[in-house]
Amino acid sequence: MDDNKETFSYTYSAVEQEEIKKIRQKYLPEESDKMAQLRKLDRNVTRKGMAVSISVGLVGALLLGLGMCCTMVWADSLFVPGIIVGIIGIGAVSAAYPLYTHITKREREKIAPEIIRLTDELMK
Repeated sequence: MDDNKETFSYTYSAVEQEEIKKIRQKYLPEESDKMAQLRKLDRNVTRKGMAVSISVGLVGALLLGLGMCCTMVWADSLFVPGIIVGIIGIGAVSAAYPLYTHITKREREKIAPEIIRLTDELMK
């Protein structure tokens, strides 16, 4: 009897291949993918404005709540200061969106040459 049998077995799984590719990608050196760089730059433009406007809006909402609390709970002693604090809070909440648009516009102007350069390279 001959124990030298030649056999061929082949299994293919698209799911396994995708998983292998993902794991392999983690260990390969990062290439400077221009499209990924463009997406990252575009995403970062709004990040600073968003953080500042959310912070200002949050502080404004808290001040408005504190002012309301002062006028309703401690009306005998803190009515006028509560109104002043509430008005400051309303102003801060009202300023949050214009602040966002101003910061975002400034960041876009700063990053515009790099975005234009990358898009020119990608469109060629």
